[in-house]
Amino acid sequence: MCGRFVSASPPDEIAKYFDAQLGETLLDPDDPMAPSYNVAPTNEVFVVLESGETRRVETMRWGLVPFWAKDLSVGAKMINARAETIATKNAFKRSLAKRRCIIPADGFYEWKKVPGQKAKQPMYIHRADGDRFAFAGLWEIWRNPDKPDDEPLHTCTIITGAANDAIAPVHDRMPVMLPPEKWDTWLDPEVRDLALVSKLLVPAPASIIAMHPVSTEVNRVGNKGASLIEPVPEAPAADQTTLG
Repeated sequence: MCGRFVSASPPDEIAKYFDAQLGETLLDPDDPMAPSYNVAPTNEVFVVLESGETRRVETMRWGLVPFWAKDLSVGAKMINARAETIATKNAFKRSLAKRRCIIPADGFYEWKKVPGQKAKQPMYIHRADGDRFAFAGLWEIWRNPDKPDDEPLHTCTIITGAANDAIAPVHDRMPVMLPPEKWDTWLDPEVRDLALVSKLLVPAPASIIAMHPVSTEVNRVGNKGASLIEPVPEAPAADQTTLG
């Protein structure tokens, strides 16, 4: 899965990286979105999407709220969508057909079991070459049925699949990471062939992954600073020996 990630790159760098334009919400210099080294569910995140022939960087609420939902609280449970079932699940199949996106990330966190210890060791997972991840995502528009005159809410989810060999010792699932050669097909809203786009959702090569242990300070969603990704000594396994 993916429940926390790092979004520290400024929007203009993200736009340049994905050959995209900044959306209107990001053109206001007085309302920047601060870098976050601990993005959590329901936070605002950067999203790359296409409409017509325009590729844009926008912001959306993390946690997809289906258009038919009665209230937005369901979004907190839909931060991830399983690649194996998105083509058939009511919450995601409409978005898979015409509202696909990329969610940029500088890295993400998973929690590793430590033998003999109750607490898990947080691990920061990033690209070995220092580049950024392009997580496959879906987005949706939700309108509050109780307040039809309110502005619609744009929300998104990160697609996950089976872990590769690098991440499997920590977790059995990982975000789907799209290489540049797949971006055009994935983002094109005119591509409606679900079998075709589903074939893009495969694990990234283990060779691109690097990771290291980080402080348990990341466990608190209120902590957002850069120190969260600094390496720390890994928690030792408890001594399992007993005296007879």
